[in-house]
Formats: sequence, structure tokens, C-alpha cells
Amino acid sequence: MPTKTATERLEALLETPAKTGDGYLDLLGTAAQAGPPTGLTQRLMRTTLLPQVYERYWRPALGRALKGPFGPSMAGEVRLATKLLALEPGGTALDVACGTGRFTRAFGATVGPAGLAVGLDGARSMLDKAVAEPGPDSVVYLRADAVHLPFKTSTVDGICCFAALHMFAEPETALDSFARVLKPGGRIVLLTSARRSWQPARIAETVGGILSGQRMFDRGEIAASLRARGFTGITERYAGVTQIVAGRLS
Repeated sequence: MPTKTATERLEALLETPAKTGDGYLDLLGTAAQAGPPTGLTQRLMRTTLLPQVYERYWRPALGRALKGPFGPSMAGEVRLATKLLALEPGGTALDVACGTGRFTRAFGATVGPAGLAVGLDGARSMLDKAVAEPGPDSVVYLRADAVHLPFKTSTVDGICCFAALHMFAEPETALDSFARVLKPGGRIVLLTSARRSWQPARIAETVGGILSGQRMFDRGEIAASLRARGFTGITERYAGVTQIVAGRLS
């Protein structure tokens, strides 16, 4: 029997059939984007220019500004996410709000040809750039809603969502969706905002979040949300106004 392609294996995981787009599967059809933008930052993400500079310039520079001098580089983020997900050959990884696919490609190399690494994003411009980049055969992309994941229950081994949860209109709903599609024992790793407790900084960071359309989570808030959804072994790493939180679904 011929080996199934990554696209065919992705199709088997979805709740509803998807149309084939320009190198990726598409569940949003003629919709311009997955919901209205939540602010300036998300508007920029959806332009045609930003994806061209996103991976090499924009994301590393913005990440450094938010993480400060002691936070991990973007390459360091990729290594850390891969380690925290504990992916194994043959596993299935889901990269939510994948952008141009930097993390997705790394996950695809880790799970190997028998595995599957799915990059999910709502922006056509990001996915057009992602599919243009060379990557392992285990990588496939999907245009879909990142908050209400279109996957069958308990279908993926690991979920990564870096630099996106704070831009979702319904972050708690997204966390519910993440927990639903993870297999028992599956792992999650998130990079999102982390507002500091010192009041002057807290006020400034809150205002900055409002102006850019990003929610500023409190330190410990995401970990508590994961615990409430049955995650254990939770770890938290803070740098600047960011947090990396990981856990395992019981």
C-alpha cells in the first residue's frame, strides 16, 4: 500500500474536509482572514509585506525588544519549544499561528518522515511564504481558525503557540480547544505576554497592550489556566514582558 502523504494524513485528522489552496489546505475559503484583527499588531501580520521580512528581521527584533537582553533568541525559542514538546519520531505536532513556518519546519525534522508537523495560520500571506520555504516532507500547512481548532478530539501529540495567544480575541476558548485536540499525555508550549507586578511597569505595559491590540496576561495566569484544564508538570520561564509556559495533559 502506498505511503500516505502529509496532506492526506492531515485530512484524516480534520473534523470537516478542507479545500486545497496554493500549497496548503484551506478551511476559511473566501474569508479574507480568520476573524477581524484585534489591533495594530495583528493588522501588520496580515499584510503582504510583513511575511517577507517576518522570519529574518521582524520577529527576531520584536522578540528581543519584548524579552530583553537575557531572553532566548528566536533560534533559542525553536530549540526550547522542540525540547519542551518532547516530540518523538512518528509523532504529530501542531504549530498554531505558525506564521512563515520556522517552528513548523523544525518540528517536521524532529518527528521525521513517519511523523506529521502541521503549521496552522489564518493569513494567506503568511502561508504563501511558509510553503515557499524548503522543509521536510512531514510538514504541511493549514489555513484555519486558530481559536476553534478544526481537528478531531485527541489527535495530536504536541501543540506550540508562540507569540500569538495574547492577540486572540478569545484566548480562554483557544486554550479549551488546545486541550481538546491533544492526546492524553500530550504536551503544550506557549510563548505569550507577561505583565509585571511592579505598578508603574504594570500600568505602562497595560497601556502598551491596549494600543497594540495585545492582551497583557499576569505572571502565573497562563499556568493557572493550564492547571484548570488538567495539565501537570507545568514550567514557567519569564523574560522581559514575555513568558514561556509548558505542560503535559493528564
